[in-house]
Amino acid sequence: MPLALALSPHLDDAAFSAGGVLARMAGAGWEVLVATLFTATVPNPAGFALACQTDKGLPPEADYMAIRRAEDLAACAALGARAIHLPLREAPHRGYHSAAALFAGPRSDDMAHLQAHDVLTPLLRDLEPALILAPQAIGGHVDHVLTVRAIQLLDPRVPILWWRDFPYITRADTPRRPFEAMMARFPEIDLPTDPAKKHAACAAYATQLGYQFGGPEGLARALVETEGHERARVQGETPVLARAA
Repeated sequence: MPLALALSPHLDDAAFSAGGVLARMAGAGWEVLVATLFTATVPNPAGFALACQTDKGLPPEADYMAIRRAEDLAACAALGARAIHLPLREAPHRGYHSAAALFAGPRSDDMAHLQAHDVLTPLLRDLEPALILAPQAIGGHVDHVLTVRAIQLLDPRVPILWWRDFPYITRADTPRRPFEAMMARFPEIDLPTDPAKKHAACAAYATQLGYQFGGPEGLARALVETEGHERARVQGETPVLARAA
């Protein structure tokens, strides 16, 4: 059974951006694994990091990332995928002190891409995936940007489907495409999807729905507006089962 490995910056990115194709691949006989990089619990958060959970209605004493990891397990189950949670800290715990800073480019002292490289190297060696799925970093969120940089350092030598980052791709206020020149070298294809399973997976991220979409109804509208479509840039030769019929 071939293995498809989705490298997700956050606990929701793979489902939001590529959940449809991940579900279809799982249904077609692929083993699908979603490895999320930035999932570490950081005790006693403060400042902007704390606000990132309290503005979602969670009390300061809540283990925000534990709640999110549980959501991710439910989401991956809905897709027919397995989840791995890697021990890196999200950007608000690495010196990014505002929402604007998250989209202003990586700090010069932020070495998270090197840390990601170090945790992904043994993972790729042990799993030997036939296909990798990963973000294009559309929108320019620093954790997405550093995920791409880590993959560039890895040079995995297997085909990569670079997904379009949703919901950033729909927003006029996050238009940055820091890897546009690189991605333009790769052909763009439509992906086979399972919209119902994608919706079920995305809905599992209950802590994020108000912030990202205004609630469950907003999620449903946003997914309907995509008409179930997912697209990706293809680096290398794409396995037949990952192509649209």
